[in-house]
Amino acid sequence: MPRPAKGARLYLQQRSGRAPVWLIKDEGDVRLSTGTGDRREAETALSEYIASRNRPSGPLAAEEMTIGQVLTIYGEDYAPTVAAPERIGYAIEALARFWGDLTVSAVKGATCRRYQAQRGVSDGTIRRELGVLQAALNYCATEGHLLSAPKVWKPDPPASKDRYLTRQEVAWMLRASRRLSTKGRHLTKYILIALYTGTRKSAALSLRLDQPGTDGGWIDTERGVLYRQPEGKRQTKKRQPAARMPKNILGHVRRWKANGAQFAIEDWRGNRVADVQTSFASCIRLAEQMAKEKGIELDLAGISPHVLRHTMATWLMQSGASFWDAGGYLGMSPETLERVYGHHHPDHQAGAVSAIEGRGRPKQS
Repeated sequence: MPRPAKGARLYLQQRSGRAPVWLIKDEGDVRLSTGTGDRREAETALSEYIASRNRPSGPLAAEEMTIGQVLTIYGEDYAPTVAAPERIGYAIEALARFWGDLTVSAVKGATCRRYQAQRGVSDGTIRRELGVLQAALNYCATEGHLLSAPKVWKPDPPASKDRYLTRQEVAWMLRASRRLSTKGRHLTKYILIALYTGTRKSAALSLRLDQPGTDGGWIDTERGVLYRQPEGKRQTKKRQPAARMPKNILGHVRRWKANGAQFAIEDWRGNRVADVQTSFASCIRLAEQMAKEKGIELDLAGISPHVLRHTMATWLMQSGASFWDAGGYLGMSPETLERVYGHHHPDHQAGAVSAIEGRGRPKQS
């Protein structure tokens, strides 16, 4: 009875008068030197060898290549070249659990919808993950690993959220944030920064004061400029432009700096805040309760920290700011700003309304 194949493995070769070196041994009398006597380095070389051995050597038909191979090639070759490879990594991890053993020929609308049902997350998440699958297939086809890339079905994009906070709602939230326990009072700073600069949550929480860093942006309190993008980080689709800080929020930031703060948003111990999800939810409940005691009904159900960015975009449009200026301030393209928030602008469809009302008719000579 033949012995079962052992597969690729490491073997320590002793050498006369020289340090031992790890070899990779495989079926077919394959013996490759890793060039190192360090076990960890040799294991890395072995994993790279196994990955390359399982790669297709030439363009394959859809039924000859697995999605697992497609995702591996995309993750190893392309993901390291982007500014945020971890986002691709998260999607690949989710995709591989369902698609890994399926061949490319299995990419059909019905299979994609089955993935959607089994994954059990929002349509927005499904769209992002299946978008990575499409990108991986396109990459393998372009690089000559796959003969052609099939079209990946994706659910329709979710409708744009039109919920934003009124100035009264913001005022109640700020009052409530100051009434939170010591451990939650950093939320006041978060609301002020995230709202009045329109900065995304992760970027707002990483802001340093007068100290550029590679792990987050910073605020130049002297010049009054917010730099959202970390030092040395490449620009991504999530645009992070520098922005002038309004005087009302800049005054708060300068006071925090004078009191010894290193980060724009610090907890009661002076440490950087990791997240505000819990304190934000507590603030919403307390704001509704406080308003009710005064005979005012607030409905803040479903509000998340990201609504602060939506709110500032809406307020800018309502105040008549240009799409160019508002987009540059928020880190949003003028096209996106007009498409999602343009209906709040006082000049929205002004020409059409003027024409209907007769104000746009040419004068008779």
